[in-house]
Amino acid sequence: MATRTQLTQTTSVNHVLRRYEDIRDLLPSVDNPTPLVRVHNAVSAENVYLKLEWLNPFGSIKDRAAAYLIAGLRDSGDLEGREIVEASSGNTAIALAALGAISNTKVTITIPDGVPEETKTILRMLGAEVWETPDELCPVDHPKDGAIALARSLVASEGGSRYVMPDQYENPDNVRAHYETTGPEIWRQTEGEVTAFFAGFGTCGTITGVGRYLKERNPEVRIVAIEPQKGHRLPGLKSFAESNEPGNLDWSVIDDVVTVGDESAYAMTLRLHRVDGLLVGPSTGAIVHAINAYDDLAQGLVVGVSPDGGAKYTSYFKEMLGSDGAPTL
Repeated sequence: MATRTQLTQTTSVNHVLRRYEDIRDLLPSVDNPTPLVRVHNAVSAENVYLKLEWLNPFGSIKDRAAAYLIAGLRDSGDLEGREIVEASSGNTAIALAALGAISNTKVTITIPDGVPEETKTILRMLGAEVWETPDELCPVDHPKDGAIALARSLVASEGGSRYVMPDQYENPDNVRAHYETTGPEIWRQTEGEVTAFFAGFGTCGTITGVGRYLKERNPEVRIVAIEPQKGHRLPGLKSFAESNEPGNLDWSVIDDVVTVGDESAYAMTLRLHRVDGLLVGPSTGAIVHAINAYDDLAQGLVVGVSPDGGAKYTSYFKEMLGSDGAPTL
C-alpha cells in the first residue's frame, strides 16, 4: 500500500519554514494541504469554498494520484527495469512525467490529439515521449478509443518486459490517494462542518476516495458528481453517454449527478477569472456552475474541487473570446 512516507525522499519536512530538499516534499497531505478558498462573487451562496488543486507542485489534483500510482508500482516490483506508459488527457500525464523525470524513469504518454497544445508542450518539456491518437479529447476506455488501446498495446509489446501501465481508471491506488489525503484535508480544513462536496466524473478516484472518507465521518454529507454533456470540450471530465464507467467509480457514495454543458462551464470559468481572480481551468467552471444551480446548500460549508488552473487552456480561450474579450460560444 502506498503511504505518504513512500512518496518523499527526505525524512524531515518543515512546512513552517517551507524549505525543502525535494519537490516531492510539496505533495499535499493533512499537514500540508492545498488551500481552501471561499468564492465571494461568482456564486450566490456565501458558504462555497474551492479546493485549489492547481497549487500542487505539478499543477493539478492528479499530482496526488500519480504519486500513489508510482509508489504502488514500486511496492509491487512492477516498475523495476520498466518504463511507464499511460493514457491521459493531460494532468495525470504531466504529474507522471515530472515524477518520472525526478527518478530517472522514462515516461511515455498516449494522448488524444484534441487536448490543448499547451499540455503536449509541457509533457515534451518534461522529457516524456508523447504519442498522439485521433481521439477528440479524453481517453474513455472504449473499443474505438485510441489512447488507451495504444497504451495497452505498448504494454503487451516485447513480451511485456519494457512497459508498465499504472491504469489510473482501474487502479485502487488512485482512490486511495484521495481517501488518505484529499478527504482528510477537507474534513480538517472545514473542522468537520462540510455538508456537500462537488467533483467531476473523470477517472473517479477523487469523487470515490473523498466521498468514502467524508461519508464515514458524516453520512449526511452530500456527494455530488458533475457530468459533462456528450461531445463536450472539458478535458479530464467524462460523459458516460459516450464512455464506459471507470472501475474506480463507487456509486454508493454519490447522492446526485448534475449535467453541465460547455457553454455554462466556460462562462462560469471566465466569471471566476474576472470577478474572483481565480485563474481556474474549465472543469472548475463546470463544478462551480453546478454548485450555483444546486438547491438546498444554505447550511454548513460547501466544497468544490478546482482540479487545475487555466494556463494550460489559453489556446481554448483564445478561440472562444472575441476581440472585445466577450465569449463567442
